[in-house]
Amino acid sequence: MQFTGQTALITGASSGIGAAYAKELASRGADLVLVARGEAAMQSLAEEIRSRYGRKVEVIVADLSVPGAVARLDRPVDVLINNAGFGLHGEFAEADPARLTAMIQLNCVALVDLTRHFLPGMVARGRGTVVNVASTAAYQPVPHLAVYAATKAFVLSFTEALHAEVKASGVRVLAISPGATQTQFFEVAGEKAAFGRRRDVRQVVASTMRALDQNRPSRIDGVVNALVANSTRFAPRRMILAMGNRTFGA
Repeated sequence: MQFTGQTALITGASSGIGAAYAKELASRGADLVLVARGEAAMQSLAEEIRSRYGRKVEVIVADLSVPGAVARLDRPVDVLINNAGFGLHGEFAEADPARLTAMIQLNCVALVDLTRHFLPGMVARGRGTVVNVASTAAYQPVPHLAVYAATKAFVLSFTEALHAEVKASGVRVLAISPGATQTQFFEVAGEKAAFGRRRDVRQVVASTMRALDQNRPSRIDGVVNALVANSTRFAPRRMILAMGNRTFGA
């Protein structure tokens, strides 16, 4: 797909997958609106993109885990990449309630608010793209990552349903589900939140672009990740829970 003349808003754009999306979309002709908390990193990325691709780049510093932050992002957008999110590893009974609320706010509420804000304009124009970043954790309950996995299951279900609702309008809606990826995610979630070999952010973006070309509702990044995630559908639930408890237990 080409995005010449379009504007793409990317959340969580200061590093990792978000920054990789920014570079890929700029290379395909899009102007960008970068949204994250890390201003210095986004300004550096913006300068790189302006110099390399000659695209317009706007930087917005915002913490989308704060209720109401989405209202600051009111501007025309053709492509929405809901990438911002974080996870927490550990015992639910010992978790900080404020951090759990912030995770749900960022991973679910802000994502829905942004999608609801920009999608009507896309439908009215008969074109547009929404990419919501889910996770392989969306495909089964994950002990010790209980809330994170539940938020990503929400993202996957919401996005697939939305794809069916708007497919006939010409708008593409996709849930991309990475597994462990080389990003700063584990600096927050902890190294014990990782499972399997980590893939590169460019592989996640490439999977996304292929899935958009095919107008798919969802895609799991990586063959091994897809095999593992889909295998949970055929295993007894108690077995999945026991395996998750052993794999991710503190």
